[in-house]
Amino acid sequence: MPDHSIKGKTVLIAGGAKNLGGLIARDLAAHGARAIAIHYNSAATKPAADETVAALKAQGVEVVAFQQDLRTAGGNTKLFADTVAAIGRPDIAINTVGKVLKKPMAETSEQEFDEMFDVNTKSAFFFIKESGEHLNDNGKILTLVTSLLGAYTPFYATYAGSKAAVEHFTRAASKEYGARGISVNAIGPGPMDTPFFYGQEGADAVAYHKTAAALSALSKTGLTDIEDVVPFVRTLVSDGWWMTGQTILVNGGYTTK
Repeated sequence: MPDHSIKGKTVLIAGGAKNLGGLIARDLAAHGARAIAIHYNSAATKPAADETVAALKAQGVEVVAFQQDLRTAGGNTKLFADTVAAIGRPDIAINTVGKVLKKPMAETSEQEFDEMFDVNTKSAFFFIKESGEHLNDNGKILTLVTSLLGAYTPFYATYAGSKAAVEHFTRAASKEYGARGISVNAIGPGPMDTPFFYGQEGADAVAYHKTAAALSALSKTGLTDIEDVVPFVRTLVSDGWWMTGQTILVNGGYTTK
């Protein structure tokens, strides 16, 4: 029986410098990961990446950080090549990269459409592709999507639409990689208490979202707290390996399929 624990494993986290990605990195380190590669997108995020690297080193983990634009196939290829060269083939690959846009379809430009699909769809496809090529057997692949995949709502056409494709990427990859024991899943958090959320929402919308989930009253913020998503991530990349090809909405009852 393969070992599905986190202890001694090598991890790559795209978007792992801060917010949910940074917390996932710290959590997997605390649960025994041997080495972690942190990806970040831009120089503006380097201070957060450096902070996460220092925190992981303090936990006794071998850690490296790479800046890379994942909107191209080549960017993903280089990230995985650099990771393998620095810390070895990953056992776990997690992609938290994403971009949100809240805008009516009638006001959405072609440039905005292309950017959303480059960040949320193209990067996810090639990250999963490179994961399949570089992960050790019995590895785990996880992509962050959105609970809006279970919503009936205006204004998020490019955001939810660009993440919707990842559901099928997940199903297809789980079939293609399953013979090697690799499980592939996606998690769709509800609106999270991070800058990623607040940048697109007005005060009225924030107030609504803070009361929209069935468990909102029990949340620290009314939103999905990143601390409540991490245990699901940890489970799916370890003992929850038998779950594969699925998109799981982790949102306190905000939306459902």
